[in-house]
Amino acid sequence: MLQGTGSDVGKSLLVAGLARALTRRGYAVRPFKPQNMSNNAAVTPDGGEIGRAQALQARACGVPPATDMNPVLLKPQSETGAQIIVQGRVFGSAGARDYHALKRDLMPRVLESFQRLSAPADIILVEGAGSPAEVNLRQSDIANMGFAEAADVPVVLVGDIDRGGVIASLIGTHALLTASEQARLKGYVVNKFRGDPGLFTPALDVIRARTGLECLGIVKFFAAARDLPAEDGLALDGYGRARRDGRIRIAVPLLPRIANFDDLDPLAAENEVALDLVSPGRALPGDADLVLLPGSKATLADLASLREAGWDIDIAAHVRRGGRVLGLCAGYQMLGRRIADPDGIEGKAGEAAGLGLLDVETVLGPAKILRERTGSDRATGEMVRGYEMHLGTTSGAATARPMLELDDGAARRPEGASSPDGLVAGCYLHGLFASDEFRAAFLGDLGGSGTSGLRYETRIETVLDALAAHLERDLDIDRLIEIAHAR
Repeated sequence: MLQGTGSDVGKSLLVAGLARALTRRGYAVRPFKPQNMSNNAAVTPDGGEIGRAQALQARACGVPPATDMNPVLLKPQSETGAQIIVQGRVFGSAGARDYHALKRDLMPRVLESFQRLSAPADIILVEGAGSPAEVNLRQSDIANMGFAEAADVPVVLVGDIDRGGVIASLIGTHALLTASEQARLKGYVVNKFRGDPGLFTPALDVIRARTGLECLGIVKFFAAARDLPAEDGLALDGYGRARRDGRIRIAVPLLPRIANFDDLDPLAAENEVALDLVSPGRALPGDADLVLLPGSKATLADLASLREAGWDIDIAAHVRRGGRVLGLCAGYQMLGRRIADPDGIEGKAGEAAGLGLLDVETVLGPAKILRERTGSDRATGEMVRGYEMHLGTTSGAATARPMLELDDGAARRPEGASSPDGLVAGCYLHGLFASDEFRAAFLGDLGGSGTSGLRYETRIETVLDALAAHLERDLDIDRLIEIAHAR
């Protein structure tokens, strides 16, 4: 199990790279994260959902994602509350205090998934969450040492030297653990190192003297990690630094509860695209070719935030100028005339007027639609592939002008809606921009060349292979295998 001295130290990436490296060595490997918190989720083939990072790790293992790989997924809906997904299905919603009390009841489900996942595997790579040093959360812990002790799993600690203070974070984390937890630690990894690793050599003696732990590797900074799908909102800072000189400018309002924002990854990777994530306090750029409304975990709340930022006025002006607008999932719902949440599924019960750019309305309900889909885009004729992950149903006159046609057994069914002039459209299909031919044609309609050298899915595989080779050089993988098999 890889546990971190804090969040964003690179645990997810290390698990993905190790998964690919060990798979290439001939091991049957499976990823596992007892508890994840992310609004970036993936659909499994059996119609469940898990964290996006575990789906990427499964891909690194060469196996389909499975709900047992992430038995508890928390999807934040407010500052203190989240939707709880257990073994791929909606369990309910809870505030932070209520969830803390609930964790004891969830541990049996977590261990059940772990045992089931272990059956066909030679090695399970377990990823912790946050840090085991969060002793205020130690009671009923299912994410770090609580799980490791219940499942009798050896632990390797990961520290991030790029953010500074890695020596103190490693030693301090060790000091805050109980004696039994300290005994479970088998070593540590220093991650994201820049420069000459030899300069860190004196620190190894200090860390060993204070903790007794061996260093299992100093992993150099892996810049190509930016080309892999990200787990959480920290990656949005990187989008904000995306190129600004592309011929096609796409503006994305940064909603407080943005979800499944990896929809943006293929667009950010295109040389022709200047992707502009617009934070509250800044107007949507008047010269944008496209305004893209992303998914959200709290649709009504984010619609209110959009209005508070004045973006509804900007979007209306953009449409009057002949600009294009695309809504994905919750963004699609916001484009309609009305959104109703009568049962309070995503927060307080209520309803609100939408932006009125599509003649549709949405009613949220308890049934969550989770499924992989294939089909084609009606405007370009190109094939698309992705997944649906949403609550509620959308209906109205504009659905007679669907954006997509999706395969439904032997037939096809319409999906989404568009305005009479075709400038405004929306659909529920996440991931459609990963389809290279569709993306090229869509960008061509916005003024691009209509061709692209980017093969998005192939690039992910290339980066995973490069990451595996990177870790083979910098980690003592043979020693990690010994630790795993000594369990």
